[in-house]
Amino acid sequence: MRFSKACLKNVFSVFLIFIYLLLMAVAVFLAYQTITDFREKLKHPVMSVRYKKVDRFEAPGIALYPGKAQLLSCKHHYHDHIPPLVNPGQLGEVQCLTDRINYTDPYTNHTMKQALIVKGPTDVRKRELIFLQFHQNETEQDFSAIGYLLFFSYQEFSDSPDKAQFMKDTESSYSIWTFSGGFRTWVKMSLVKTSEKDGGESVEFRQESSVVKYSDQRPDSEKGNELFFVVFEWRDPFIQEVRDIITANPWNTIASLCGVFLALFKAADFAKLSVKWMIKIRKRHLKRNPREMNQVT
Repeated sequence: MRFSKACLKNVFSVFLIFIYLLLMAVAVFLAYQTITDFREKLKHPVMSVRYKKVDRFEAPGIALYPGKAQLLSCKHHYHDHIPPLVNPGQLGEVQCLTDRINYTDPYTNHTMKQALIVKGPTDVRKRELIFLQFHQNETEQDFSAIGYLLFFSYQEFSDSPDKAQFMKDTESSYSIWTFSGGFRTWVKMSLVKTSEKDGGESVEFRQESSVVKYSDQRPDSEKGNELFFVVFEWRDPFIQEVRDIITANPWNTIASLCGVFLALFKAADFAKLSVKWMIKIRKRHLKRNPREMNQVT
């Protein structure tokens, strides 16, 4: 009966050692997984998007490439309201701040380009917009359009000592869009700022455009001059700021590893005590056997 109890104790001790070895293996795996997850989060940050509300934007630069077309008028309006046209196709008032620049094409380096630079709207709270009107005489082209590009700051262009180089660099960084003749193209702009890994910041314009056909009521003799209408306005008072955020928290990782290693040490200590207890029971059992044999003898 005593021998059977000792065997049961030994079997139970071996079972406990096996369980704690299994727990130690799980703890080692968790430690490895925690370190791996931390390294992966460092390599792959999460994109964070924040919207910053403003009352006024910095005046953007609007570079237009009219070609043979002529600027007739440029006016500021507010609250999404454009009054009816007066004498369309005729020279009107130019209220906008403009500048003309000639520079070489950044992609060919031998073609000269002429750009009309216009200072864009700023007061988004009053829904300021800029309305431009162009006209062009009869052309042999099948399709006619005027190109434009948007860049972040008209003030940077104005302060630049080399405006031609500034526009050359700008064209290589931004996309050129177009609006067609015989239509009113309404461009609504939005601004996206992206933080770069090197600490810099890039600026991107996003835009939505709607097109409405112009009902030309001029005399037939004047309809040979094609009219172009374009409106530039801020879509909403928000700047979208995009940046990468590292979600890996070193303190959480350290705390998890401390808990894992503490469990490892506790399991190892318990396994050590269990082995000592088994050896002690085994020695007692071996001492009892000779005494029992002597008594029987």
